[in-house]
Amino acid sequence: MQEDLLIPRADYLSAGVHIGMRQRTEDMREFIFKIRSDGMAVLDIKKLDERIRIAAKFIGSKNNVLAVSRRGVGARAAEKFAELIGGRAITGRFYPGTLTNPAYERFYQPDIVVVMDPLVDTQAVTESVDERIPVVALCDTFNETKNLDLVLPTNNKGKRAIALIFWLLTRETMRIKGLIKSDEEYAAMIVEKVKAETPGLKSDAPVDGISYFEGVESYEDKAKEERKNERKEKPKRKQTRR
Repeated sequence: MQEDLLIPRADYLSAGVHIGMRQRTEDMREFIFKIRSDGMAVLDIKKLDERIRIAAKFIGSKNNVLAVSRRGVGARAAEKFAELIGGRAITGRFYPGTLTNPAYERFYQPDIVVVMDPLVDTQAVTESVDERIPVVALCDTFNETKNLDLVLPTNNKGKRAIALIFWLLTRETMRIKGLIKSDEEYAAMIVEKVKAETPGLKSDAPVDGISYFEGVESYEDKAKEERKNERKEKPKRKQTRR
């Protein structure tokens, strides 16, 4: 019997979204599918899938969306998510007063905030709570969910896992906002963006849409490698002595 998931379960598993930690909080107990023999927690993919749908509807109903990631592992995903849905991203250090001090030059008041890790992005969460701004957060088994409006139970340490979550969240949010009409249109749009942003990439080169959010240098590396190989293949001119 086929599961009613946004993508095949195998795709979720290959990205490692289900991989939790040995450390677990009581808050995250309801999202844990099982505990492996080595003590590692396994997150429930079905619950994650359900909450991505809910989060997309929530985010899609807002105009000013802010994505926050202090850790570099989620920076690219946050930036591309914000770019594609028409929001804003803050990566790296989150300066105090960003959401609470109108006199601050970088002051911004979003309708909703999406954080990569509430433990690391605690300043953004604190200021959101002070300003009564809803918070959506990617949470691993070690996170606490106090002050969070919606939890996305996932591996928030792995680059590939984070990329997949934001690739999906972007797709579903864009669909709700009417920016795309189908999965095929979304996939084609990502392919065109990769090609446009990667000079030297061959037109027939395979494009992995999730890598666009992952921030790996795969496309750039492939383009460089292809150019390098082309130079090697060119016959060297014989130098004639004068």
